[in-house]
Amino acid sequence: MSRDRSRGVRSPSHQPYVLTCRYRTEQKDYEQCLTWIKPSFLWMMYRCGWGEKVDQETVLAVEIDRDGFDWALRQACLSHFDPDEHPDRGAWQRELKGSPARVQWDPERDLRLRPLSYRSLQLGLSGEASRRYADEWTVAIRDVTPLAREIRARVRSGETAAAAALLPEERPYPAPEGTPGLGRVS
Repeated sequence: MSRDRSRGVRSPSHQPYVLTCRYRTEQKDYEQCLTWIKPSFLWMMYRCGWGEKVDQETVLAVEIDRDGFDWALRQACLSHFDPDEHPDRGAWQRELKGSPARVQWDPERDLRLRPLSYRSLQLGLSGEASRRYADEWTVAIRDVTPLAREIRARVRSGETAAAAALLPEERPYPAPEGTPGLGRVS
């Protein structure tokens, strides 16, 4: 995830999620829309199969406002029950129901999309967070499908160093204090 002090966070996403959310937000159906922000380019490539999975052929980089991203992290709860974070399953379910955002930490991926030992953030937005994402936080949307295809082609032809040189720059993001699950991420 790359960070710009004044502008935002770049997070790869793919068209079906963006279009689904856009359609639902036009209908003002924010409660039903769950949009996942995937700040890691390689995790997104794992999720969409380098843009080759059905209905996931377009890969978009969505630049969002940093303050909005931080707001969503502060409002989030874990997407799964964790006894180290919640007193019981019922408390977690109540928190999840009332939260406009959820956090999930999944293994980061390498160029061959194999899991690594550390985890990357996935941030799910619904309700108020989904509305704000669609109406307020989106700064720019850029089609990075050609880049994804070029990197994939280089990986497949064994040009790993050339593929790595094409990857978008990503740096650790200083998540706000209290981000769910942050203390357990290695």
